[in-house]
Amino acid sequence: QLQLVESGGGLVQPGGSLRLSCTASGFNLYSGAIAWFRQAPGKEREGVSCISSMFSSTNYADSVKGRFTMSSDNAKNTVYLEMNSLKPEDTAIYYCAVRRILQNMCSVGDTNWYPNWGPGTQVTVSS
Repeated sequence: QLQLVESGGGLVQPGGSLRLSCTASGFNLYSGAIAWFRQAPGKEREGVSCISSMFSSTNYADSVKGRFTMSSDNAKNTVYLEMNSLKPEDTAIYYCAVRRILQNMCSVGDTNWYPNWGPGTQVTVSS
C-alpha cells in the first residue's frame, strides 16, 4: 500500500529556511510524478512544485520560483522541498502527492491529477 509521510515543518522567521521531506513506502518514487501542495487557512489548496518520474524535470509555481527547490534521493525514496527566503504568506500546511506514471510530466496545480497524498506538515513563517 502506497503511503506518504511529510516532515520538516515548523516555525521559522521571515527570511529563514526550511527543508521539507516526503518519504514513501509501498512505492518507488522514481516511478511516479511527485508534487508539493500547500493550503493556508481559509484558502484553496495550491500547487507549489512538482518533479516528473525518474526525477527528470521540475516545475514551480510563480510564487515560489527562485526561492524553493525540489530534489530527490532515490536511495532513501524521499523527495525534498528546500524553502529559502520564506515569507509570512508561505504559511500553510504542506502536502506531498504522487501519481504512478512513467512519463516525463507532472502537474504543479491540479490536485485531481494526484491520487495519493500525505497527511501534511505545518509551516509557519512569523516573527
